Amino acid sequence: MNTDTSSSVRRAPVSLAVYSMWRRELTRFWRQKSRLIGAVATPLVFWLVLGAGFGRSFNPTGGASDASYLEYFFPGTVVLAVLFTAIYSTISIIEDRQEGFLQGVMVAPVSRGGIVAGKMLGATTLAVVQGVVMLMLAPLIGLPLSFASFCYAIAALFGVALGLSGLGLMIAWSMDSTAGFHAIMNLLLMPMWLLSGAVFPIADAHPILKAIMYANPLTYGVSGFRAGLYHNTAAVSDDGISIIVSVVVTVLFAMFMLFGSIRMANRPNRGGRS
Repeated sequence: MNTDTSSSVRRAPVSLAVYSMWRRELTRFWRQKSRLIGAVATPLVFWLVLGAGFGRSFNPTGGASDASYLEYFFPGTVVLAVLFTAIYSTISIIEDRQEGFLQGVMVAPVSRGGIVAGKMLGATTLAVVQGVVMLMLAPLIGLPLSFASFCYAIAALFGVALGLSGLGLMIAWSMDSTAGFHAIMNLLLMPMWLLSGAVFPIADAHPILKAIMYANPLTYGVSGFRAGLYHNTAAVSDDGISIIVSVVVTVLFAMFMLFGSIRMANRPNRGGRS
């Protein structure tokens, strides 16, 4: 009987926890189609309105001089869609806690690291899928995508989405209110996006803003994504960031957010409020 009891409380494999949480995030998403509309339509409106409004006054220095503002702003718009998806997906932590689901998961014999990794991977998958949807608009602005550029761009989006999802989870673990979560995320993520080179080139920024932009980890994700889109073609802007630096910073940011989220999940009285 002791053997049966020991077997019944044996910890489940980490891979099972990761897969279960990942699948749950995808299932929940497909049952809430409005999330797809909101995460894609909002950046699309930004792109069209700002592109039309600033197009005539867009005269950047460096390699972007021949690019229209709609073309320059397009990579930033895709990253914005990824950002919104990260917010919508990680808020499920708070909803799961309020519904009692998270308490049950946290006391189950599964690795909390697996739970966090599964939530992050689910949010990242959804963000990348919506980024792919946005990428389908690239040919409409005269930006042909080769197979190589598409693969580079998706890899960059994956790193950006993983980092943003991890950041969202870190904040969500310590919050009880969805309204408060949205306020904090908008206060943090929107400035990160605005000062990432998504809206205006780093070369044209004020020196103080330029220093902030270079300190912003999302800047390197946007730069890497833009470089992926323009693989083997002339760069759309001269931000002074090499592709290697973009990859290294983006990977480090994503890993830091992953380990930070796991650390938050392992803190006492976190998640289950028990």
